[in-house]
Amino acid sequence: MPLMIVETSCSLIGWLFLYVLLCHLNSERDCEWNCRLVTLLHGILIICVTAYIGFIAGPWPFTHPGTENTSLQILALVLSLGYFLFDMAWCVYFRTEGPVMLAHHTMSILGIVLALGLGESGIETCAVLFGSEITNPLLQARWFLKRMGRYDSLAGDVVDLLFILLFASVRIGVGSRMLYCELASSKPSLIVKVGGVAIYTLSWIFMIDIARFACKKTRAKYRRWKEQYKLDEANGHAVKVK
Repeated sequence: MPLMIVETSCSLIGWLFLYVLLCHLNSERDCEWNCRLVTLLHGILIICVTAYIGFIAGPWPFTHPGTENTSLQILALVLSLGYFLFDMAWCVYFRTEGPVMLAHHTMSILGIVLALGLGESGIETCAVLFGSEITNPLLQARWFLKRMGRYDSLAGDVVDLLFILLFASVRIGVGSRMLYCELASSKPSLIVKVGGVAIYTLSWIFMIDIARFACKKTRAKYRRWKEQYKLDEANGHAVKVK
């Protein structure tokens, strides 16, 4: 436990140092811009590390849940734990996120601490991190496009579409399979299984919000297309009359 605290503290200090460095280098940008850069870097790093763990180093999370943590799994968990502690403190201080996102961060912190404390279930926790972070770069790209005034473009539509497809297929589709394997296995402890159900439920809350957003955006785009079509038709008719 003392070693875990030291490692987590080092991770937290590392992410904080990166944030301060970005604030210094990007002094013309605001705090949220630089925090989003840290979030993006964390997402890319954890996607790469957890993908290597799950697809190459092993074991396969769908067949070996509840197994003893490896050193590489511990490294990924400690890196993410330090980041989530940093981002949680930042969000609370600047009051930028709502209760659902804060609940997500809280569950992520508790889940990682649980896996590290028990010394097991690191492989499925890494799989959950991979599924959670796979959409992160797209989410940050969407925010940056908005800040730069380029969201209402083809790039914004592509980012939104990819985000929705990835979220639905990975966090809901693959996540459902992962939860089933977790609950069906006798190896993971009960508290780990409860945590898995909680994270999966939260994913569905996000999915409902995303579905509402997708419907709203689709209706708005269809309405604009219809108005533009009528305008073009009226202009064409006017040209013919002349």
